[in-house]
Amino acid sequence: MQELLLGVLLVLAIAWLVVRIRRNKAELNAKPEPKSNNHGAFHAVAIKYSENACDAAKAMTGRRFLSNAAPRLPLPDCDFLQCRCQFAHYEDRRSGRDRRSPFSPAGANNTSGSFKKERRQRTGRRSTDLKS
Repeated sequence: MQELLLGVLLVLAIAWLVVRIRRNKAELNAKPEPKSNNHGAFHAVAIKYSENACDAAKAMTGRRFLSNAAPRLPLPDCDFLQCRCQFAHYEDRRSGRDRRSPFSPAGANNTSGSFKKERRQRTGRRSTDLKS
């Protein structure tokens, strides 16, 4: 009776070890999820630098780039051994207020405004257009 009980305990202990080892392997092999960049379509960056930065970084003062079109750091013309420039992130490439005006010819609905009179003399180039 004791031998049967010891056998069952031994089988349970081995099964528990196998399950634990498999779980640990699965945790080690699991790849960490990449950080999601839930930025909008117009996410922008600007170069942020310290006072003693290179001339190439200073030349880009005030310029914002769409994040996928931004230059790589360090800049190609950087003459410092260790570049300390960074990117400042913005939700939109535009700085300042919205430039659309409800009083402009385009109006509030953003159409192209008033149309000028057609100045072309001929119609199209199709043979049916020329038979008028």
